[in-house]
Amino acid sequence: MEIVKVWSEDGAGKVVEIPVDMTARDVCQLLVYKSHCLDDNAWALVEHHPILGLERCLEDHELVVQVQASMSSESKFLFRKNYAKYEFFRNPLNFFPEQMVAWCQESDGSIPPSQLLQNFLNPSSCPEIQGYLYVKEPGRKSWKKLYMFLRRSGLYYSTKGTSKEPRHLQLLSDLEDSNIFTIITGRKLHNAPTDYQFCIRPSKVRSDCKELKMLCAEDEQSRTCWMTAFRLLKYGIVLYQNYNVPQQRKSAVSPFSAPVRSVSENSLVAMDFSGRTGRVIDNPVEAQSAALEEGQTWRKRSQRMNVLGSPSPLHPSSLSTVIHRTQVWFHGRIMREEAHKMIMQQGQVDGLFLLRDSQSNPKAFVLTLCHHQKIKHFQILPCEEDGQVFFSLDDGATKFTDLIHLVEFYQLNRGVLPCKLKHPCTAVAL
Repeated sequence: MEIVKVWSEDGAGKVVEIPVDMTARDVCQLLVYKSHCLDDNAWALVEHHPILGLERCLEDHELVVQVQASMSSESKFLFRKNYAKYEFFRNPLNFFPEQMVAWCQESDGSIPPSQLLQNFLNPSSCPEIQGYLYVKEPGRKSWKKLYMFLRRSGLYYSTKGTSKEPRHLQLLSDLEDSNIFTIITGRKLHNAPTDYQFCIRPSKVRSDCKELKMLCAEDEQSRTCWMTAFRLLKYGIVLYQNYNVPQQRKSAVSPFSAPVRSVSENSLVAMDFSGRTGRVIDNPVEAQSAALEEGQTWRKRSQRMNVLGSPSPLHPSSLSTVIHRTQVWFHGRIMREEAHKMIMQQGQVDGLFLLRDSQSNPKAFVLTLCHHQKIKHFQILPCEEDGQVFFSLDDGATKFTDLIHLVEFYQLNRGVLPCKLKHPCTAVAL
């Protein structure tokens, strides 16, 4: 048995004693069980190097004790959500822009979209990622823009423009004995040309900066493409097996298998309870009118409670202004930058969201939402009607008695938002 310390985002640490053959997924499940979290298969163990300014999510099958052996004393494991871990299996075309993917044999042959992932997972096929990257020259502050190719055998750069000829290709790093990390220190520290930095680090090295291969992409999409392709080409079918584990029946041998209560988009459906039994509403027009009707019912219900009055100090109208503070998606008085950082860390997938207090208006709130790898902020304003306070993010067209109702509505209906609310951005206390 080995001792491993894991930290949560609020700075609390938990010491766990684990066997040497325990995987990252098992450690996450153990922490979910001990911390009474919702087990939605989105938790990850993050290898964090504060001095080097690097971090990466461990793959589910990696042995935690083995990874810990290669970490320096100031490095640590974080327990955090990562909704983007397997998002490329669900939406591969968002992750691999057509111009960046090619076959090794033919420079102009593109891969049909339906075959994209199969080609990455099939060890006998030869997909490659190609495009410009900035590379930091070892021991120097300057960056050089080079045309690069990522193949199963490693990451290469061309010594002559965009030439693929073997005599012009130089190996920068292999995949087998390396891991790919996001650089989290911002561009100033490394004098980087853009914000989209990442690096390749040998697995066995503890803390030597000289061994790091520092890279920089033009934008977030291409950085995500390079990093996702690195994982796929390195681990292949193992990643697909990791992705499929939660879909299969949970093993009865797990001593700490917490009940899976996933609140995925698929489990949120419009229902009609007007008859004796519930009925799923398939017609989108009917579903929308049912949602609006439900919104009206919520309002009437709360108004009725207001009229009745209540001797309790938790009067419904005062309760509606604080009840959201119990929710995992509410983060209080955090700054815009902090909200941005949390969304980035938990994987920029469509529908990842959080709510927070507005900095500019003390009575208002802000919905921070990710869509197409961009983070957007929507103000939720209070509005009064017949002495009752409502909340709205579309200038009063749709009103809600409290923020929980508002979130539930937008989990089912897109409304004025670019997408539905799918994944709450959660900070867990270990």
